[in-house]
Amino acid sequence: MELWIPITIGAAVAQTFRFMLQKRLTGMALSTAGATFARFIYSAPLVAVIAVLYALMSRQGAPNVPAAFWPYALAGGMSQILATMCVVALFRHRNFAVGITFKKTEVLLSALFGFIILGDVFTTWTIVAMCIGLAGVLLLSDPPDGVGPWRKRIFNRATALGLGAGILFGISGNGYRGASLSLAEGDVFYRAIVTLALVTAFQTITMALWLIWRERGEITKVLRAWRVAALVGVTSMIGSICWFTAFTLQNAAYVNAVGQIELLFSVIIGATVFGERITAREWQGLVLLTGSIIMLVLLL
Repeated sequence: MELWIPITIGAAVAQTFRFMLQKRLTGMALSTAGATFARFIYSAPLVAVIAVLYALMSRQGAPNVPAAFWPYALAGGMSQILATMCVVALFRHRNFAVGITFKKTEVLLSALFGFIILGDVFTTWTIVAMCIGLAGVLLLSDPPDGVGPWRKRIFNRATALGLGAGILFGISGNGYRGASLSLAEGDVFYRAIVTLALVTAFQTITMALWLIWRERGEITKVLRAWRVAALVGVTSMIGSICWFTAFTLQNAAYVNAVGQIELLFSVIIGATVFGERITAREWQGLVLLTGSIIMLVLLL
């Protein structure tokens, strides 16, 4: 087995556990913003230490950060904050597995943006994959009770949060790639870890200022919930480093294809940890959307 495969699986596991912990935090009287802040406050120092140690051990020294780095990094960082808040808020409306699957629409939406903005050309099979994904999203959008006019059942708060997360995560990934590529010096991992360290520091400061302004006392709640919140930070750091390393070792399409195993992990976690049941319609949506995403990342 090639090294990038277990690393990608490790990234998917870490990310699933991170969202699991954030869902648990929302049940500990933390707000959506507070549960999101926990991801950054505890991971930023760890990432910074790793960045410094790697720079010293590899003898690459302090990074030379150009002005072009910051627009990409700030756009990526803000998008990731908002995307994470969407996913955490979505957990209040739908079960864990469905929430994670909605997040995975980022792959479909990124392809759509590539077509609209960049004029990317897609094959017939790629269009088929997108149509299958749309059918899956529609099935997932319909609440489990399935009552009321179909427009309100499909176009609801959960759908908006899920698709919003997909859009924002798509923007975030492109922002991070642009920021990393703007660093002219250093090997691939050096540029990745420097980008990650600077962005997480920005995200921590931004969210701290927001909570001080809008949600006084929330930072204290996050610090009091340190046993769970610290694990959110650790799993976030592990997941981010694994993703960057996997993308360094292998084509992103193959990495994303293997990364879809996160959906299976989310179903297991939802059933065993949260005691959630997935309806037959939601299973159909999960299968269709997962198949669509796997088809898409293999075709692009």
